[in-house]
Amino acid sequence: MASTQHDEVKEQVAAHWNRRAPGFDADFGHSIRTAAERAAWDRILDLVVGGPKGQASLDCLDVGCGTGFLSLELAGRGHRVSGIDFAPQMLAEARRKAAAQGLAVRFEEGDAEQLPFAAASFDLVMTRHVLWTLPHPEAAIDEWIRVLRPGGRLAVMDSQFDPSVLERSPQNARSSAEYAGIGDRLPFLGGRPQAEIAALLRAHGLADVAGDPVPDLVAAQVQRMAEEGLEVRVRRRYIVWGDKPG
Repeated sequence: MASTQHDEVKEQVAAHWNRRAPGFDADFGHSIRTAAERAAWDRILDLVVGGPKGQASLDCLDVGCGTGFLSLELAGRGHRVSGIDFAPQMLAEARRKAAAQGLAVRFEEGDAEQLPFAAASFDLVMTRHVLWTLPHPEAAIDEWIRVLRPGGRLAVMDSQFDPSVLERSPQNARSSAEYAGIGDRLPFLGGRPQAEIAALLRAHGLADVAGDPVPDLVAAQVQRMAEEGLEVRVRRRYIVWGDKPG
């Protein structure tokens, strides 16, 4: 029975993101549109991964890559990148974008909780707004650490919000029809505070855990909302990272 429920959850998750794929990048916050957003993301990636000058090329894994945002950012900085996602239509968009930008990224269909990679395959594993979509987020963290080499880094980009303010929209995943019947089986549905995710990484054996509340990205998105005439909604975003002991 547990296996059947597990499959049902993931089928609904894949169905939602497959439906969203063609217009996903047009939705607010899923791409970089302003100079302030660009500067914020450059700082965040330099903070976690390091700048391009004198930086060795890393083997990177983007878990839950969607249409390839992180994958393409990392590849554009000269790293060797693999992206994995559960939704084939998301991967199709990611491959199209990589080809258009002339970037060689290996995109594969797969499960974030059961990665199709050998242990110690990557120097860096990154995720962006993925933990809340998973029925077993702590098992996923163990799996992400498994594929890291000793000394490698796991970086988790996430956010926290009040579910009571969710708008009912087919473009809002948490309030969509696909998620309506599975929300109670997603432990991190509403996100978690930065401190809680940092504690979780420590509990799963990572060292030198640190984080950043990305105030520049939050401010850049608030500014963009105002400029585009959208209702301003401030979400608590952050990135947390830790290193696998050598």
